[in-house]
This record gives sequence, structure tokens and C-alpha cells, in this order.
Amino acid sequence: MDFTPTEEQAAARDLAARIFGDLSTHERLTAAGTGSDAELWKALCEAGLPAAVEDIGLLGLVLLLEEQGRTTAQVPFAASCVYGLLAVSAHGSAEQRKRLLPAIGDGTVVVTGALPEAAVRVVGSGELSGVVPVVPWLRDATHVLVADDEHGLWLVRTVDARCEPVELTAPWSAGRLTLDGTPGEPLGERERAGERPGERLGGSDADVAGQGAYDDVLATARTAFAGLQAGVCAGSVARAVAHTNTREQFGRPLATKQGVQLRAADAYMDTEAIRVTAYEAAWRRDEGLDYATHALTAAWWASEAGSRVVHAGQHLHGGMGADLDHPVHRHFLWGRQLDAYLGCGSEVLQELGALIVDGEGDA
Repeated sequence: MDFTPTEEQAAARDLAARIFGDLSTHERLTAAGTGSDAELWKALCEAGLPAAVEDIGLLGLVLLLEEQGRTTAQVPFAASCVYGLLAVSAHGSAEQRKRLLPAIGDGTVVVTGALPEAAVRVVGSGELSGVVPVVPWLRDATHVLVADDEHGLWLVRTVDARCEPVELTAPWSAGRLTLDGTPGEPLGERERAGERPGERLGGSDADVAGQGAYDDVLATARTAFAGLQAGVCAGSVARAVAHTNTREQFGRPLATKQGVQLRAADAYMDTEAIRVTAYEAAWRRDEGLDYATHALTAAWWASEAGSRVVHAGQHLHGGMGADLDHPVHRHFLWGRQLDAYLGCGSEVLQELGALIVDGEGDA
């Protein structure tokens, strides 16, 4: 394994760090409230970062999402890249790739995902019905990648569905998706005689890591959002370090106290565990290797360790950590949201155990 970024990945990461650092400031985040930052999203798209993910792969995306997480930038970057660009690139038909990938890359099409919900069913000919209570970034999306109750994947235009705003722990511009005979476009070429949606991989020429489209998209999402969590935690730790080095108690910086040092060290090690497991899962997918258990492992660390880290970051700020307007509180909110998104630690661990017992875990 070699997680050293390629020249292209490193250049994209550095560009993302500069854009997020310049535009995702405390003042702009405060002004955005619970919505997205349209100017920041426009800057990212004009810089070609969403489009670059097709070339730099999932590991490259994880590197970019780390930079987003450090600043808790409120843009649908992870969602549109995972459920849109990577999903269509890997599993879409040739026509879908030609039509959608350029638009996703330049930001005119924004895709989010209603996974792993399975409350949607196919009715009639390519029509969908069901309710997904919470879909992140739905208010920004033009399309939603929906999984039906048989794990078939469908693209639904938000203008054809009913979308109602929902507020989450983190400001993810979320919404409630209601489908009532809503037309859907199957991802890939699945309309073959005698074939149910989701029985075969979509329009991709090869099965990614030997998994079906639904399994691959979900594993990709878990890996990507683990990378986002690594950035959220790194930002929380950095703020805690800066605070404890400048805040004095009894004439000495808080950072000189052994208890503070141990708490910060534990948070740092947890952050590194999230990062390395996300890197490994992403690298294996990019290399065409089995990565199902690795994605679940990264998701478990992101949930369990991520929660510990953002709590520690808040606690190390003392009374300031309880201030809802303090920047570290955003890391706390994002960390808690990511803790539950795509499966909390206990759910992911149960899924991982079942995969290992069934003998389907990768080596």
C-alpha cells in the first residue's frame, strides 16, 4: 500500500485547501446559517475540483474532503461527487455518462443520495413511490440517487418530487423527499427481459471490486464521508491545540497540564485512525481491489472515534466550548451528524461482523 498522493492529487488538495481556507470563514459560515454557500460552491466548480474527482479517484476525493472538513464548509461537495460523479462514472450507461458527467463536474447538476434507505418501491413503469425522511443537501440538489426496496438505483429529478426542508444537527441543507408515482431514471442499462432493477451492474463495463452498484455506491459513500470526518476532527484538534496554547490558568498555558496533553493526544490518535482507514479503503477501490470490509472499518472509526474527538475538542475549550457561536461548536455538530450518517458505530459493526461470518469479507 502506498497512500502518497500523486502529483495531480496533491495539486487538487492544495487548491482545495486554499479555496476552503479563503472562503469558508467564521463570518461567512455565520451568514450562511443552515444553508449552503453558493459563492463557495461556484468557486470550487470554476476551479474544476468536482470534475477532477473522475481523474484523481476516491483517494483524491478523500483528500479534498479532508480540507472541506477542516473548515466545515457548507457545500454539497461530498454528496455530488459520491452519488453523482463517481456513481454515474462507475455504473451509469454510456449515454448517462456523456449527458451527466460534464454537468456534474461544472456544478450545473448537483446530485445527492437517498441511501441506505429502502422505503422506496417501484410502481408502474419506472415510477417510484415512498418517503425518505432525511436527505442531506436535498435543498441544493437537482437530482437524487434513490435506492428502491430491491437495491436498484434510480436518478430522480427534484423538480418531479416533493421536497420539504428539514433541519439536521449539522447545517447540511437537508430535506424530506416524497415520491408519489414520480418518474425515475434507472442508473445504467438495467431494462432487460426478465431482469429486476438492481440484479446486474449498470452501464459500467466492469464490476467495481466484484460488488453490485448499490453495494459499491454505499461503500464509496462511507469511505468518502469518513474522509470528511477526518478533516472535521483534524480541524477540531487544531482549534483545541491553539486554544490551550494561548489560554492561561494560574500563570501557565493550559497545554502544559498533563491531563490536557493526554486528552489532546488521544484525539490526535483517533483522528489518524479515521484518516488511515479511509485512505486504505479509498486506495483499494481505486486499485480495483475488494474493499467492502475496509469501507465498513473506516465508517466505524469515523463514527466511534469521530464522536470522541469532537467532544474532546469542545471540552478542551472549557466554558468557551459551550458557546453555540464558537467555531469549535461547528466541528462538534458535524462530528455528531457524521457519527450517525450512513450507520452509527454499532450498526456498522454488526454489518461488518455479518460480512466476515458469511465469508464475504475481503482479505
